Amino acid sequence: MTDDLQAIVEDIHVKLQERLGEGKVADYIPQLAHIDPKKFGIAVVTVDGKVHSAGDCNEPFSIQSVSKVFTLTLALGKHGETTWNRVGREPSGSAFNSIVQLEQEEGKPRNPFINAGAIAVSDLVLAGHTPREAIGEILRFVRYLADDEEIAIDPAVAKSEEATGYRNFALANFMRSFGKLTHPVEHVLGVYFHHCAIAMTCTQLAKAGLFLAANGRNPMTGHTVVSRQRARRINALMLTCGHYDGSGEFAYRVGLPGKSGVGGGIMAVAPGRASIAVWSPGLNHNGNSLVGSLALEMLADRTGWSVFGH
Repeated sequence: MTDDLQAIVEDIHVKLQERLGEGKVADYIPQLAHIDPKKFGIAVVTVDGKVHSAGDCNEPFSIQSVSKVFTLTLALGKHGETTWNRVGREPSGSAFNSIVQLEQEEGKPRNPFINAGAIAVSDLVLAGHTPREAIGEILRFVRYLADDEEIAIDPAVAKSEEATGYRNFALANFMRSFGKLTHPVEHVLGVYFHHCAIAMTCTQLAKAGLFLAANGRNPMTGHTVVSRQRARRINALMLTCGHYDGSGEFAYRVGLPGKSGVGGGIMAVAPGRASIAVWSPGLNHNGNSLVGSLALEMLADRTGWSVFGH
């Protein structure tokens, strides 16, 4: 199969050319509004370390909520299963920035991949650190996963989010009022906005997710990142909660654990086989990359990698 993989990836890239530009760029973060909606990159890194890619796969983009997979992994490393005292593991069925559930559920977010949940996770990562140290730790961790020191935070995007993130300030203050955040809201959100502003290419992102495809170990570096069981559980959460209120549709169409971001990126995992990253800035109504989702559906179809069988 891997011999054909480059041909499959290139074919998907060609076939989706006519769809480029569809969807809506995330213009509520001003810095993201300027991105060319016709960009499209795809990279597949197999567990034997081979990279197959096409399109704008080496152009950095704002990974946004894809970063929540990495901060959750860090929080679990620091706090273990007590992490789940602060955030749930159920799909939300609501928009990624909804406040309604938080009120009903007394400030405990439904899962770590909606905004409120990722803000709670940022609070956990901040434990024992200044915001600057916590941001540094997250960036170092992502560089370690991708084995690439070039990965950086885009300060203009972080600033743009901070200037316009009223809904996130509301979510964080709401959680703080229920005693669910232990650090000052400004500190927690500083960490949150900065990790969402990490810029990566498809190739870097696929490499960073490889440990989830290989039972917790990065086969390219030989580093064990998490236990086999923890990798399995992070994948389970990505499958059920990784695409906000479009998670069921993504599982139905693609059948792979994945995490999307409003920058147009999606990182997906074919357990035991490969880590995949796609990027196309136009979003569907759930805030997930429209062309990126199509690319992953085509890839799962052509490879038979869906976790639900061929």
